[in-house]
Amino acid sequence: MPEIHRKKIYNPESLESVNERKIFGGNPTSMFDLNKIKYQWAYDLWKTMLANTWFPEEVNMNADTRDYNGGLTPQEKLGYDRALAQLIFMDSLQTNNLIDNVNPYMTSPEINLVLVRQAYEEALHSQSYAVMVESISANTDEIYDMWRVDMQLRHKNDYIANVYEELAKNPTEHNLVKAMFANQILEGIYFYSGFCFFYTLARSGKMLGSAQMIRFIQRDEVTHLYLFQSMINSVRKDRADLFTPALEEEVIEMFRKAVEIESAWGEYITQGQILGLTSEIITQYIQYLADERLSKVRLPKLYNVSHPIKWVDSFASFNDQKTNFFEAKVTNYAKGSVNFDDF
Repeated sequence: MPEIHRKKIYNPESLESVNERKIFGGNPTSMFDLNKIKYQWAYDLWKTMLANTWFPEEVNMNADTRDYNGGLTPQEKLGYDRALAQLIFMDSLQTNNLIDNVNPYMTSPEINLVLVRQAYEEALHSQSYAVMVESISANTDEIYDMWRVDMQLRHKNDYIANVYEELAKNPTEHNLVKAMFANQILEGIYFYSGFCFFYTLARSGKMLGSAQMIRFIQRDEVTHLYLFQSMINSVRKDRADLFTPALEEEVIEMFRKAVEIESAWGEYITQGQILGLTSEIITQYIQYLADERLSKVRLPKLYNVSHPIKWVDSFASFNDQKTNFFEAKVTNYAKGSVNFDDF
């Protein structure tokens, strides 16, 4: 399989025109000439991401401290810790993955721009989790070290990381495209599934600050999902030869495995004791997410199931002049609002 090489950080000999730009495999000058754009969707996304700027300290976590220490059942408390530990891992992984493992091979400046912004947002999410952990836990190390001692979490983390390690060890065009699909799965299945747990607690009136923090995080993740779906579709248009039956078979298997792993994880953190989240609902929701992601990149659906918990989308959505579920008052979210239906 053809190898790929990291782009030069300074390449004055390049005469590459805007029409010759490529997602990867191009010959860029590495100057950010943003008056000339090939992938307009990427530059538009950049501006949306800028408008979404927020900071974790904006979220009041005082009530969550009381809820965590006195309002949660033992299983809700354990599920919260596990769900939070998993999100901590994924954002940590993604920050490093984007900077060290993906962006170095991207040769279109507008794509570089958006990936750098995404990496910043993933790092911001890590800070958000630190705020959440500090607010609710008397021993923060218990949550931050959970990936070391919880073998179910470790197994899940190892599988996700190994897909990215495959690209790091063997940088080929094939593995880079696979890594794009892996990012789509991470952003559009694993994260969404993890967020669902916090919204379920909030629906019962618990941990409302945490759910509000997750809403801000998910608004960012919506743009990250759109980024990788658009990258995949742009590469398919530019390099149809890479989308072989063998690649599509590997990708379909990645989605099947993701559904299997995430369904088992969802059952593990809820143990059938979280109101509104049975094992059947969790599995169907994850299958629904997989089908939605597959359809966005022109691949056939695997499960053909309906959305079993549509109320989650209402909890997650930021719309102009809508009722804020967590404060029970009207709040204007015009700045940087994102229509979830688009992604």
